[in-house]
Amino acid sequence: MTQIDLSINRSKVVLITGMSGAGKSSALKSLEDMGYEAIDNVPISMIPKLVAPSDDRVPIAIGTDVRTRDFNADKFLQNVKRIGKYPGLSVRILFIDCKSDVLIRRFGETRRKHPLAADQSIADSLKLERNRLALLRRNANMIIDTSEMHTRALKQLLQERFSLVSQPSLTICLASFGFKSGLPCNADLVFDVRFLINPYYEQTLRQYTGQDSKVGYYIEQDKDLNPFFNNLTALLGPLIPRYAAEGKSNLTIAIGCTGGQHRSVYVSERLGRWLAREGHFVQISHRDLEMRDK
Repeated sequence: MTQIDLSINRSKVVLITGMSGAGKSSALKSLEDMGYEAIDNVPISMIPKLVAPSDDRVPIAIGTDVRTRDFNADKFLQNVKRIGKYPGLSVRILFIDCKSDVLIRRFGETRRKHPLAADQSIADSLKLERNRLALLRRNANMIIDTSEMHTRALKQLLQERFSLVSQPSLTICLASFGFKSGLPCNADLVFDVRFLINPYYEQTLRQYTGQDSKVGYYIEQDKDLNPFFNNLTALLGPLIPRYAAEGKSNLTIAIGCTGGQHRSVYVSERLGRWLAREGHFVQISHRDLEMRDK
């Protein structure tokens, strides 16, 4: 059974802000599912009262953005500085961002109105919003770009970074992806495996993925696979303890191929097994496979 250390968790405060349509509500809901008390669209003037020291203080996640009646970036940061002086309180600003072209598409698909729209276009509204939020983005403790991220991946990332459950000192996150859909936004290390033979060009294998044994067997016939994998593990072996020693809590290693379906998936799964045997705590995600399954 998982155990929660209340002596630490009762002092956690996460302030969520960011662009409209980027996923702030999903982030707040994810933190609520993790055990935080979640409150959205909170007036800035009320934040110090909500997190004031008390006997029943619990982890809290607060959402505030341009919808808030008294929203002002300078005032927000002044309040953050104020509550940061409360004894035993850990305060972090989480900024949820997204590329404007993706946000425009999302607003178009949902037919929602931007909160700053008035009589102007969504593009102009987003530009105005970015200007108002620029100061908060520069001062955020963590920025998550959801341009290429679905809700499940966002929730997983938040669990890795803000979990209330005791975890190993370093979590290694392996993420396969396809270069044709762009690089992952949150990767610390990126490795390209497009040099390996591609199962996509085998008609009988195209429908399968790197998680299927027949695809793995095909890739294993490449004479350059084992030398590459041995060099990769020789590189990561001494690096990972150094990352942990520096206090890094999460290390994201991205493995990419062309479409993110076969080679990158296979190598990520194989690397995950090796890391687990070495005693590391590993989480694996396959961005393009998950996008295909949506």
